[in-house]
Amino acid sequence: MKSKVFFLGFLLSVWLCSACKREELPHSSCLKGRLAVKGICMNYVIEVIEGQVDSSQVEKLWKNPMTGKTYTQAFALRSICSFPENMKEGDEFHFNIAALPEDKMCAQCKAYSPVPSRGLSIKLCD
Repeated sequence: MKSKVFFLGFLLSVWLCSACKREELPHSSCLKGRLAVKGICMNYVIEVIEGQVDSSQVEKLWKNPMTGKTYTQAFALRSICSFPENMKEGDEFHFNIAALPEDKMCAQCKAYSPVPSRGLSIKLCD
């Protein structure tokens, strides 16, 4: 009898743990963005293209002084250490705004490329 109870308890705990993993954020709760400008030295500009974002966190309209092109709901990427290097300008992805700023433990050169004055740390959704 004890072995049956133990086995049922084991199965229940495995089921609960697998249910926890499934509670990860679905794409529907993430924002959709586009890498609008892939500037030198990780000076990246991202546009929010789907989802609700606090307007105080992004530039409603940002004009790139180098090209004259205007972007909407744009921000400078602050989480440069964790952003995928293989991302290309124009690529779209889903993300969440990170609660805490990223710990900057990666190298970044200091060459200048224009970015919006507002910046965010983000975490890509799986």
